[in-house]
Amino acid sequence: MSTDRISTRVGAIAPSATLAVSNKAKALRAAGEPVIGFGAGEPDFATPQHIVEAAIEACRNPQMHKYSAVGGLPELKEAIAAKTLRDSGLQCTAADVLVTNGGKHAVYNAFEALLNPGDEVLLPTPYWTTYPEPIALAGGVTVPVLTSAVDGFRASLEQLEAARTEDTKALVFVSPSNPTGAVYPRDEIEAIGRWAVEHGLWVITDEIYEHLVYGDNEHHSMPVVVPELRDRCIVLNGVAKTYAMTGWRVGWMIARADVIKAAQNLQSHCTSNVANVCQAAALAAVSGPLDAVERMRDAFDRRRKAMYRLLSGIDGVLCPEPQGAFYAYPDLTGVLGRNYGGVTPTTTIELAELMLEQIKVAIVPGEAFGVAGGARLSFALGDDDLGEGVGRIVDYLNG
Repeated sequence: MSTDRISTRVGAIAPSATLAVSNKAKALRAAGEPVIGFGAGEPDFATPQHIVEAAIEACRNPQMHKYSAVGGLPELKEAIAAKTLRDSGLQCTAADVLVTNGGKHAVYNAFEALLNPGDEVLLPTPYWTTYPEPIALAGGVTVPVLTSAVDGFRASLEQLEAARTEDTKALVFVSPSNPTGAVYPRDEIEAIGRWAVEHGLWVITDEIYEHLVYGDNEHHSMPVVVPELRDRCIVLNGVAKTYAMTGWRVGWMIARADVIKAAQNLQSHCTSNVANVCQAAALAAVSGPLDAVERMRDAFDRRRKAMYRLLSGIDGVLCPEPQGAFYAYPDLTGVLGRNYGGVTPTTTIELAELMLEQIKVAIVPGEAFGVAGGARLSFALGDDDLGEGVGRIVDYLNG
């Protein structure tokens, strides 16, 4: 009989590094420290009022006080299908949609529904911290595909093919990217999609940042660009980033009915339905106008340019211009090994710890995203805090 109190499987899960940095910054601020945190992956705006009003109205409806369909309110699933066609051009039906408890739940459901023990999943680095954990829980094996700042943090077809083996089952594709802000152009998306079709691979494409693209960059949904991929593609999305609704916890996955049925069966035993009031809010979000989204994007664009300009002025730092999402991802290898306040950091973890201690700025080191040397800085915070915080970083690293 095993005497272990915690299962090996769950005990191996790494805590979310992004949440850890955000929580530490909040704790220090609560203790009176002048900390500026660049760790949070959430808009600093309030949820638009018409969405809040829809939730208030739902609270007054006794029908919303009861269990509802595991897979989501029928009217929300229909609205998600309509919104998806409107925004990305992907045609689907309500039967192709599963409403989940946030985007992370959609990620978890997708891998649990898809993977068998030993199945390999190609995951370009730097990657969002959550992806490897549900892959491992499902018995899968994460195969990192290394990208770099020089290449704009985009995985090439040659890199993907070099990483593919007979055990490869799926590719995780994210554009716009968390954590790098990279956006793949249409021709690269098409080439990768056709390569996946050729080799019978699944693609899990996370499109939660679809509306947050800047300049001449455009979001393209892979199953729209390559329709032949549709049968072996899972699209992940949610209301969190687009509508400033991170705390409402409503996401979804879109796939063929057999995958949705399997994931829904799992969800029926795991969480059952998403909170009805939150679903009502999500319905108002996806069915409503995008005016508030455009205002937020304009603010993010302004902050993006400011952060990029400031970070690019640091000697030894290479920072690709963020093209989407709300993150900059500078390569900091050129500033490691220098003396900062009597300490010489050799890793980005050490540098991040020093910056929090010495200049009260919180960033998320690259090790959290699968590869050392870089760091993620969110520009989803107020203009004054952004200017002050990045100014501290510039002064510190240029010392």
